[in-house]
Amino acid sequence: MTDKHPDIIPATPAGLARAGEALRKGDLVAFPTETVYGLGGDATDDRAVAAIFAAKGRPQFNPLIAHVPDLESAEAIAVLDERAVELAHQFWPGPLTLVLPRRAEAGLSLLVSAGLDSVAVRVPGHPVAQALLKAAGKPIAAPSANRSGAVSPTAPHHVIESLGDRVSMVVAGGKCQVGVESTVLDLTGATPVLLRPGAVLREEIERLIGPIQVSAGNPDAPKSPGQLESHYAPNAPVRLNATSAEEDEAFLTFGPDRFIRGGKARLNLSLQGDLNEAAANLFAHLRALDQEGARAIAVMPIPDEGLGVAINDRLRRAAAPRS
Repeated sequence: MTDKHPDIIPATPAGLARAGEALRKGDLVAFPTETVYGLGGDATDDRAVAAIFAAKGRPQFNPLIAHVPDLESAEAIAVLDERAVELAHQFWPGPLTLVLPRRAEAGLSLLVSAGLDSVAVRVPGHPVAQALLKAAGKPIAAPSANRSGAVSPTAPHHVIESLGDRVSMVVAGGKCQVGVESTVLDLTGATPVLLRPGAVLREEIERLIGPIQVSAGNPDAPKSPGQLESHYAPNAPVRLNATSAEEDEAFLTFGPDRFIRGGKARLNLSLQGDLNEAAANLFAHLRALDQEGARAIAVMPIPDEGLGVAINDRLRRAAAPRS
């Protein structure tokens, strides 16, 4: 990688047309979704999908999510049963990914599915993502636009810091509203399985389709992104459930912190204790604290309820032993 930076493209009709053309040519384009910035490539092009893995340094046994603009486009590449259709009508466009049987005639690169007979599909809700998908006219494989295992990007400059010239261009769309990756639900079996928690909550899903299981995870043979044991990790080690920080640690706090002591640097996910705000700030705050040069990042406890389940999932993986 050189010091050259990718072009930052405004989300204008002309900019989106240019980005769509780049995707059709096989180039990699980073773009905003409501969750995080994605590193997009044509999901039907083996070379483009291989370039995603190379740019991220991502293991090829780790599947990608295929992004499409609507339910009709999803049905062209995957088989949706009644459960999937009901969830799609309720949560698409939005931060829900469904793992479904892949249509053999879909024309997707097998690299997208890591050789599995399933494919992870999402209809993103961000208007820029929607416009880009329509401009490209193809399903777009798009993991988070950062090197594999590192902190996910929620702003254009995060993409450039992590990937540099490994991406052709970045479509600017401001800060991501949700801030953590999509919920992933596996519908390939009789019992739905939650593979990754996210902004669509387990309780919301169960109200529609009944009980679901929660995957224990198999990092050696994941069915979707976000199942590797070590993931979302800054350079500094992460220490969880901290009630104070050492002087050489950075401190990631949550809720009112007038009486919190210690820490070389400190950022608060949400002074009001708002889990939605905390999720939106999580990756940006981890990145900022990582740049302080602290020995470690101490993290206060986050309530393990609602969106806190997804936040804690990301923090546990960030704190896991590095491979």
